[in-house]
Amino acid sequence: MESFFTFLEKRAVDSSSLLCIGLDPHTSDLPAPNAEGALRFCLDLVLRTAPFAAAFKPNAAFFEQFGAPGWEALRQVIEAVGEQSQRLGSLIPVILDGKRGDIASTADAYARSAFKALGAHAVTLSPYLGRDSIEPFLADAEKGAFLLCKTSNPGASDLQDLPTGETGEPLYIAVARLARQWNTRNNVGLVVGATQPEALARVRAAAPELWILAPGVGAQGGDLEAALKAGLRADGQGLLLPVSRAISRTPDPGKAAAALRDAIVSILYNANKER
Repeated sequence: MESFFTFLEKRAVDSSSLLCIGLDPHTSDLPAPNAEGALRFCLDLVLRTAPFAAAFKPNAAFFEQFGAPGWEALRQVIEAVGEQSQRLGSLIPVILDGKRGDIASTADAYARSAFKALGAHAVTLSPYLGRDSIEPFLADAEKGAFLLCKTSNPGASDLQDLPTGETGEPLYIAVARLARQWNTRNNVGLVVGATQPEALARVRAAAPELWILAPGVGAQGGDLEAALKAGLRADGQGLLLPVSRAISRTPDPGKAAAALRDAIVSILYNANKER
């Protein structure tokens, strides 16, 4: 059966990339501080970077701030990724960065919004409310969910590092273990900050087969090589690296995306030689 991660792995192979292009239209970067400016900014990024992208990750908040026109701009951006997929002959998954998390009936509405109204292929979720809050997003195996596990923000340790159970392992490891149990349709992944390679390695050990979305390389200071060594699966897959500002704020985003993709390939090649 086809699943979200079947599509993602195929795209990773087709593009020789583990790079996820973040679409975060900060108002200071836009030609005009409105929905039209966000749309123009993101369409340009999609066009320039699509050949080097394993996936795209639009952040819903940067579109929602513009109200209904922003929501329509987001839909058009996702549609544009689909057009580039057709041009390149390879489906480029779109991961909606919405960090949703609510009771089951509300989650069902959020899932319809992300997958049917907008056309995204996956979404980021908070697992804090438990399995019933994410189940509506997992009902279709071809749609995916990345669960917040160990994030890179300063306050992450307030909850995520709390000891749990008899072993006292941190809460984020418990989340990783739950994600494995919930991954019955091969469409559950995790979000772990690339700025914390030690935590990334612990999550990889706890969930050896799951895909990990690892933001933090680039503007946040995460080290590319350290993240790859800590987070990759044994097969050289399983890690998706979102980068936004380090690409979008360069004079040539396409060239920057190509350079990052090539750096990933080089690190993987050298790692394979050392084995």
